[in-house]
Amino acid sequence: MQALVLVNPGSPQPLALQTRPVPQPRAGEAVVRLHAAALNHRDLMLLQGVRSTEWAPYTPGSDGAGVVVAVGEGVTDRRQGDAVVINPALYCGRCRYCLSGEHSLCDRFEILGGPADGTFAQYVRVPAGNLALKPEHLDFTQAAALPLALGTAWRALVSRAALRPGETVLIHGIGGGVALYCLQIAVALGARVLVTSGAAAKLQRAQALGAAAGIDYRQEDVARRVRELTGGAGVDLTVDSGGRQTLPVSLAATRKGGRIVHFGGTTGTEATLNFRTLFWNQISLLGTTMNTQAEFDAALRFVENTRLQPCISATFPLAEAAAAFAAMEQAAQFGKLVLQID
Repeated sequence: MQALVLVNPGSPQPLALQTRPVPQPRAGEAVVRLHAAALNHRDLMLLQGVRSTEWAPYTPGSDGAGVVVAVGEGVTDRRQGDAVVINPALYCGRCRYCLSGEHSLCDRFEILGGPADGTFAQYVRVPAGNLALKPEHLDFTQAAALPLALGTAWRALVSRAALRPGETVLIHGIGGGVALYCLQIAVALGARVLVTSGAAAKLQRAQALGAAAGIDYRQEDVARRVRELTGGAGVDLTVDSGGRQTLPVSLAATRKGGRIVHFGGTTGTEATLNFRTLFWNQISLLGTTMNTQAEFDAALRFVENTRLQPCISATFPLAEAAAAFAAMEQAAQFGKLVLQID
C-alpha cells in the first residue's frame, strides 16, 4: 500500500510517500481501506517535531473514513463492506477511568496517528470498537472531516459546558475545524453565537452559518465588544482553544457565574491570568480533551439528525499532502483540509 511516512520530523521535508505492507487485523481489530483523511493541527505539530522524533518513522493522521476490508478474531459488531468513520481516541479499556466510561481520561490515552500508524495511507488498522457507521447523507470526504474536531467540539459544548438553549457563546478563532463544529452545534442547539477572527471574510462566512455577530480581534477590543453585544453582562460560555493570548480575553468577556471551556493552546500553553476576576466573578474554567466512545456516537447521531454538513476548505491527493500542510500553516482555511486517497 501507499503511505505517507513521517521520516524527518522538524525538517523542511518531513514526509515521504512509501510502499508499506497492508496491515492485518489482530484480535478485536479491523482494517479499513481509507477513501479520505483529514488534517488536524496536531498533525502539523508532529511534522514540526513536537513529541514525534521518538516515534518516527511512522504514518501520521488521526481522521479517516473508508470501508472495512477485514476483521480480527472476536469482532462481531463490524463486518467487511461497512462504510465507517474512525474515532481516533485510543483507550486501554482497563484502567479505572475506562471502566467508569471516562475514556478520555484513560491512563494510557493515545491519539491515532502517533505513535500508532494513522490514516495518511491506503489502509489503517484500528480497534473495531473505534469504528462507527458513516452518516448516510455524507460522502467519504465529508465524513473524514468529522472525527477529532467533531468529538472535541461535542464534549466541550455538551458534556463539559452543558450548553443550554438561549445562552450566548463566544468562540475564538473561527475558521478552524473545532471552532466551526462548535458554531454549528451551538446554533443547532438554540444558542446565540459570537465569533472572532482576524479575517473579515471568515467572519462573514461564519455569520452565514448562523453566528449572530463577528468580531475582528485585529481591529477591536474583543472583551469590550462582547460586553456591548450582551448589554454589559458578558457571554454565558466562552470556547477557548488559543491559550496564552485568548484566555485573559475570555475571562474579561465571560459573565459572572459563566463558564470557559478550554482545550488546545494554539497561541501558547502558558498564560498570565487575573485570578481576582476568576474567583470574584465565580467563573468556571473547564478543561476538556477529545471524547469518549459514547460521546463520539452521540455526536454522529446529532450529525445525522440535523443533517449537518461539514465545512471543507480544500481537498488534496495523498501525494500532495505537503501542499495541504502549507495551507494549514498559513491559517487561511475555513473548514477542514482533506486528503483524498482513492
